[in-house]
Amino acid sequence: MPSKVADLLAELVAIPTQQAGPDGHAGDEHKLCQHVAPLLADAGADEVVVGRGSRTDGRLGAYVFARWGTPRRIINAHVDTVPANAGWSRDPWRSHIEGGRLYGLGSADTKGAIAATIVALADAAPRDVGVLFSGDEEAGSAIMEQFLKTDDARAVKQAIVCEPTARTAGTSHRGVLGQQASLEGAGGHSSKADFMPKPMVQLAKLAIALDEMGRARLHDGPAGMTGTCLNVAAFHGGVAFNVVPQRGRLEWSLRPYPGFDRKGWDREVTEKARAIDPKIEIAPTIDHEPFSCTALAEEVRPFVDRVGSLDFWTEAALYQAHGIDAIVVGPGDIGQAHAADEFVALEDLDWAVELYRALLTARTS
Repeated sequence: MPSKVADLLAELVAIPTQQAGPDGHAGDEHKLCQHVAPLLADAGADEVVVGRGSRTDGRLGAYVFARWGTPRRIINAHVDTVPANAGWSRDPWRSHIEGGRLYGLGSADTKGAIAATIVALADAAPRDVGVLFSGDEEAGSAIMEQFLKTDDARAVKQAIVCEPTARTAGTSHRGVLGQQASLEGAGGHSSKADFMPKPMVQLAKLAIALDEMGRARLHDGPAGMTGTCLNVAAFHGGVAFNVVPQRGRLEWSLRPYPGFDRKGWDREVTEKARAIDPKIEIAPTIDHEPFSCTALAEEVRPFVDRVGSLDFWTEAALYQAHGIDAIVVGPGDIGQAHAADEFVALEDLDWAVELYRALLTARTS
């Protein structure tokens, strides 16, 4: 028999909120926020605000924020999902319960946490806490950045960021840094290639240098988070086998650990590029800081199996950048996120209800 939290999660899964995929079709974050706003009001919130703003991709995004008193602590989960991956064996937006699991797009990442938070509120008497369900997390976090500049965020001292952590309290994680290098030449017929600038070849030399930089840092970083995960991701520029490209572009990424020497990295990349070709231009494509919290909410400890680092980036880093401490904990496993036939265990949903109830009812200072 489905529980209240499973029934509510099924409703949320049925409201598509995916980021735009290859077909250009995107879901509706605002619709989900409007759907849950009355539920937050029914839980006795002093105020419920449905906000709208521009997402990273330029589309319209949304968030819903509810407060009880003046929030010192907030519980935050994101309403958007990635597009449905290939390989789903059923409709991604129609939930299905089987074998103690609820299947559906976003069930683990992170609509299960939204449902658990709302059910936890039904039996709670919160004070000086808030609940934030925000969009755009999967694309670039523009909505979160907008919320953190509002008056509602000013008094917040701690955020519980809901991600599927497999009953781990995440107190640190890597950042995400994407960079690219571009180079232009004359371009032309390949019969003249021996005497022409070759952007792709120069960028290939830089790719090898970057890989060597990553290998040189394999043992750098804190225990459990060593190395930079340097990934040479893509070359762009070629048009045909008999054409010397006029321009080339190289993309790479790394996942810096807390304490990573970012200035030193940028300086070395620039030096390597200039040594290969002074005309190479370097630019960032994505820049998410690493995260490391300074204090763990004691209410979390009885509920988790482990306290430590996570393998993936979360918006906890944005809270930290705004002077708000954060921890990351939520139902489900990151191994299910973004996968076909995504699911969350029903017992994880029940666990999350109890966890979030404890966090919502604890006295905050």
